[in-house]
Amino acid sequence: MAAADGKKKRFRLGLFIKRLIFIALPVLVIFGGIAGFVAMGALKPQPEEKEEIVEALPVLTAVASAEPVQLTIQTQGEVMPRSEVVLAAQIRGRVSYVSPDLLPGRHFNKGDVLVRIEPREFQLRVVQAEASVAQARTAYIREVSEAETARVDSEVLGLKNVSDLTLRQPQLAEAQARLASAEASLDEAKLQLSRTVIRAPFAGRVRSKDIDIGAIISPGTQLGQIYASAVVDIPIPLSDSDLETLGLGIGFVETSHNPGPEVELSATIAGAYHTWTGRITRTASDFDSATRVLFAYVEVDDPYGKSSDNGIPLAVGLYVNAAIEGRALEGSVILPRTALRGTDEVYIARSDDTLEIRKVEVAFSDRERLVTTGGVSAGENVIISPIKGVAEGMKINAVDRLDIAVAVSGNPDEDASHPEKEQR
Repeated sequence: MAAADGKKKRFRLGLFIKRLIFIALPVLVIFGGIAGFVAMGALKPQPEEKEEIVEALPVLTAVASAEPVQLTIQTQGEVMPRSEVVLAAQIRGRVSYVSPDLLPGRHFNKGDVLVRIEPREFQLRVVQAEASVAQARTAYIREVSEAETARVDSEVLGLKNVSDLTLRQPQLAEAQARLASAEASLDEAKLQLSRTVIRAPFAGRVRSKDIDIGAIISPGTQLGQIYASAVVDIPIPLSDSDLETLGLGIGFVETSHNPGPEVELSATIAGAYHTWTGRITRTASDFDSATRVLFAYVEVDDPYGKSSDNGIPLAVGLYVNAAIEGRALEGSVILPRTALRGTDEVYIARSDDTLEIRKVEVAFSDRERLVTTGGVSAGENVIISPIKGVAEGMKINAVDRLDIAVAVSGNPDEDASHPEKEQR
């Protein structure tokens, strides 16, 4: 009995031990794996720490130079005639003559006959008016004689308080008025006859022709359009800063003591570049409400003659560029136009290879250069290449254009040693 109980206890103990091993073995395996991983991590060599290096940004630079600058204003305008008129008839009649010079583009002189209207009808009116004047003059002379006779008779007879009617004064006044009316009619007839001939009021050019021989015209009929060629004007727009640069004001008119600035006009005609010279003789008295500019007027004398460029005239309707010299700036500093950032900033390349953002006073700029009067000194290096993410004090490396080209395209020697690359 006792042996049986001991056997049961041993069986239960063995069963307990097996269950304990079954449960504890996976836990021991997991902990062993973790311990091994930790040990391996502790024995792994530590990576070397590298110091972060900030690479300098390559930039293009230019040297600021100090020199006196003559400011120049660039603008444009259209050549316009000083005088332009429409030829029109003042009487009714048939056109009997048209000048061969009355053709678009042709030249004519002052006083040249451009159009004639059949004059016969008006010549007859002159003859009739002359006859009426002769009759009226005869009647007037007769009344003068009769009035003189009446006066002498009254004095011989010793008449007192003789009436004006007796002395024929009203009749004399009537005869005198009729003579004046007849003479006025004669002048009118001669005036109408003179209007049968239409002469050029000035020397110029023909813009258009609107009639031919045989046409019946009436007062107001347009015959053609002509303009004077002695002088042309070119209205050019000037902003407020342009006026300051040129030293001009509103309502300026040149005088012998205060001449206007000279203007160089240029245009390309038939593929060739031509220039002419004019001067500003006046400015408008008000600003243009649409564009907010003030128009100045450039005058050119004899544009089809002495002012032409090797025979090429400054033709009416031509659109020209105008360059006007303004005031001179002393002590100015010149930079490339690409140095300007925004409206009044430049980037300076300092001697310690860092960037400085600096404000400048801009006096003038065009496509190629920037003229400053403050903020930059002569000899300083300014950055002219584009930069993204600029910051004060950032590291830079001034390079030339060849270095940048090599950096972008690769080693030029290596490419030259492999001509097959170029062929591909």
